[in-house]
Amino acid sequence: MKLFVGIDVSSEQLEACFMNMEGDSLDTLLVKNNLAGAQYLRDRILSHADKLPATEIHVGLEATSVYSWHPAMYLHEDEALKARKTKVFTINPKLINKFREAYADLDKTDRLDAWIIADRLRFGRLTTTIVMQERYLALQRITRMRFHLVHNLTREKQYFLQNLFYKCNAFRSEVDSSVFGHAIMELLSEKYSLDEIASMEIAALADYLQEKGKNRFPDPEGVAACIQKAARASYRLSKVMEDSIDLVLGTSIQSIRSIQAQLKELDKAIEKMLDGLPGAKCLRSIPGIDLVYAAGILSEIGDIERFDDQAAVAKYAGLVWRKHQSGPFEAEETKRIRSGNRFLRYYLVEAANSVKNRDSEFGAFYRKKFKEVPKHQHKRALVLTARKLVRLVDALLRNDQLYTPKRKVMTAKD
Repeated sequence: MKLFVGIDVSSEQLEACFMNMEGDSLDTLLVKNNLAGAQYLRDRILSHADKLPATEIHVGLEATSVYSWHPAMYLHEDEALKARKTKVFTINPKLINKFREAYADLDKTDRLDAWIIADRLRFGRLTTTIVMQERYLALQRITRMRFHLVHNLTREKQYFLQNLFYKCNAFRSEVDSSVFGHAIMELLSEKYSLDEIASMEIAALADYLQEKGKNRFPDPEGVAACIQKAARASYRLSKVMEDSIDLVLGTSIQSIRSIQAQLKELDKAIEKMLDGLPGAKCLRSIPGIDLVYAAGILSEIGDIERFDDQAAVAKYAGLVWRKHQSGPFEAEETKRIRSGNRFLRYYLVEAANSVKNRDSEFGAFYRKKFKEVPKHQHKRALVLTARKLVRLVDALLRNDQLYTPKRKVMTAKD
């Protein structure tokens, strides 16, 4: 006998519905979403399990951002519930919404949502079970923060380049060196006018770049000459406009450097956390998968045993294509599903882009897929390469195996 408990989660409340295997609603309960509320809910779950009596308890919560994490972890780790063979499922809200469509005549309320979650638990066939272990979740918080900062850095650099065009519109067409190098950023933050830059001695400007760039320029005089050429070719701004743009550029430079410093701190924390996680060495043995990619993939997958096979991992990442078949006809062009973990998909695709440049097998696979179609070649080939990478990642993690390109990698069935 099983007891099913559906929980509708909000930031302040937990609405629970208790259901038996026949689909009968045994009880409903509303508690606060805090420690005391979760403890009271646990006691009621145990009480109903004793009354049935239940040999197994299934608890389901919608994966509602941060709100479901604390109650799910509490119910998953509680010793009394563990003794009753309790399984805690965090369910994709899209799955619940699709299931709700079968009950079109029902209203949308929290109590009914809890009932629908319990009923969905009763039907079973939920592939992703239990909350990830805490050490993976701790790493996930850091990698997602890094993901957030990287995208902020990209936006800030784009904004900087827009404003740089006001100050020196010929810069990017005349200067080969990166705008975001330390020396050039220092030059721009000094608030020199274009006339001042244009009138500088080449040797003085070259010495300035060499000093700020810590002697990393192979040809500082050449770079200095290009910068002066850009300054002379650019439009001039009025004093009021120039002061405004200089202030904006200086503020943007500070933001870029601040984000870069934060990224370095996160990378140090990621490296430290990876040392204690199984599977980190396995992933980093793949050519092209560095610290960040390994951490991102591991933190989103968690324990590989959560998934039945590599196909389940691919579906979780959203790297699955829907079939379109009717009778003898089967469509060749199908769309990728839009659900799945976008963070895991991002790290797999980015890692695949790196691996294809360093591993001959993945490089050949990418080129083959690239030539198969006339449009969207790179995007399609890269996503298919990421799908191939899923199989390798699953095999290495499941077998605790290092990647050796010239040797066959064992699959889970081996």
